[in-house]
Amino acid sequence: MKFVRGIENFKAPLEGVVATIGNFDGVHMGHRALVERLVHYGQKHGLASLVMIFEPQPLEFFSPEKAPARLLPFQDKANKLTELSVDYVLILPFDKAFSEQSPEQFIIDLLVNGSAVKHLIIGDDFRFGKDREGDFSRLQKAGQRYGFSVDDTQSILHNENRVSSTLIRQALEQGDFKQAEALLGAPYAIKGEVIHGKALGRTINVPTANIPINRLKSPLQGVFAVNWHDEQGDEYQGVANLGTRPTVDGEGELLEVHLLDCNADLYGRTANVTFLKKLRNEQRFSDFELLKKQIGKDIEQAQAFFKHNA
Repeated sequence: MKFVRGIENFKAPLEGVVATIGNFDGVHMGHRALVERLVHYGQKHGLASLVMIFEPQPLEFFSPEKAPARLLPFQDKANKLTELSVDYVLILPFDKAFSEQSPEQFIIDLLVNGSAVKHLIIGDDFRFGKDREGDFSRLQKAGQRYGFSVDDTQSILHNENRVSSTLIRQALEQGDFKQAEALLGAPYAIKGEVIHGKALGRTINVPTANIPINRLKSPLQGVFAVNWHDEQGDEYQGVANLGTRPTVDGEGELLEVHLLDCNADLYGRTANVTFLKKLRNEQRFSDFELLKKQIGKDIEQAQAFFKHNA
């Protein structure tokens, strides 16, 4: 696997590539099936496999306040793509100049001259170029002219619904973690390094490990029962708050995890926090004492959940 940032830095193999383009947010079961198909085609026809992704994602560039929450930050997405045996991941910086390319310029500069595409696997709803003027039909016609073939992706269904990042976000918003796991192919988790916070939890005997979200916004908000697994191999059960901490005037989203039966020093550790059950929405309390009482109830509820599911 080779990561390349910018088409100008990509040295296309002489034999050309089989490629796909997309956001690949979550690298879910549909994405995995697509990449497996891509790799299989490349191996069968002697072509290197290439996944092109945008950074930032287009909606984050045009309307960051309206863009959907990312299921995965960029580095986690890259790590999951690495697992799928693709030869190249090309990161396309999405900026004003890129967004104003004509469809023809997109095809020539990116697909023909830039990456020597011989076969393209793409969604039939894929749009590209300035004002999204380019479409699947235009790609097919360009392929006939420039010598590459175009095939559409095959939808992966779960319970008669097309697997998509949007469907996963909906499942997470509803607290349906079993559905999200089925669509993702793995339990939904957030990974990150524990940083120093305001240490307010320690003042009420509820210390928390604080993990930054590393994205514009999270697809989850609220209080949850979670599992913790860190780089040192330690595993714990816990209760976590994911959000802006309105009672204490928090700045930005943060994942705060209180681990049950844990006295270890966790600063600097990288941990995977897996979400199991939503306990409640995040809310603002009129004073710190009410927040303290609610946290006690949250811990009791999480303990009951773990006992029931032991």
